[in-house]
Amino acid sequence: MANQLDYLFVDEAGQVSVANLIAMSRSAKNLVLMGDQMQLGQPSQGTHPLDSGLSVLDYLLHDSPTIADDMGVFLSESYRMHPAVNQFISEYIYEAKLHADSDNVKQLVHVPTAYTGILNKEAGIVFVPVEHQGNTQASDEEVAQIVQLTQELLQRQLTTKDGVTRQVTWQDIMFISPYNHQVSKLQAALGSQAKVGSVDKFQGQEAPIVFLSMCSSDASEALRGLDFLFNKNRLNVAISRAKSLAIVVANPHLAITKVNSIEQLKMVNLFSALIKTRY
Repeated sequence: MANQLDYLFVDEAGQVSVANLIAMSRSAKNLVLMGDQMQLGQPSQGTHPLDSGLSVLDYLLHDSPTIADDMGVFLSESYRMHPAVNQFISEYIYEAKLHADSDNVKQLVHVPTAYTGILNKEAGIVFVPVEHQGNTQASDEEVAQIVQLTQELLQRQLTTKDGVTRQVTWQDIMFISPYNHQVSKLQAALGSQAKVGSVDKFQGQEAPIVFLSMCSSDASEALRGLDFLFNKNRLNVAISRAKSLAIVVANPHLAITKVNSIEQLKMVNLFSALIKTRY
């Protein structure tokens, strides 16, 4: 394939390693890289010298969440998220440069008249505090709360981007957790009709309503540690799946945890901002 193409388009370039891109690059005169380095990167199970283990976007952009004008084009319009969801993602992930398409504001999950419960928003991010102790990768307490809230949501109406109003169905709700153990518990409690999975499974997908179950009682004791649980890219992917409503179910004490580095402090601050959001 050497020199056979004028252009080679590389989709999801954030999951393509530098070495693989170099190998592919011999086939084309021009490379067009498309992707988002603020979502989940390439799976890596080896140790690579220097920067050779990075994805091509991480290699080119380093810690920058967006691309400079002299390096490429930042696609600044979100055609998925309601402005109330997009505002948090834009401000805390993409340097306030991401904007919601004007029609996204139509996407609503309607709140019943005289409703006084915690799901009192038609769109945006809702934090549901559930206190528990001793959980590392699964929480029965959060599962029970999610089952209850799901039954409430299935009685509601939603309006889609094209202005159609209809009943909420199981296909409109996505259930996400960082850990497979919690995924299994949620699937068992909700049934086979529920779309349940890890953050990795649902990257690239979307739904009007998204539940994120954090499930750990203490971030410092969570499986794979604080760096995994509060990873910026993982939180970005989970919340940005939501078209209308993102519901974060977590122990409120997660935000009170010791850190060992400035990077960990940034992660805890991001999670704190998420559960205190007023969008």
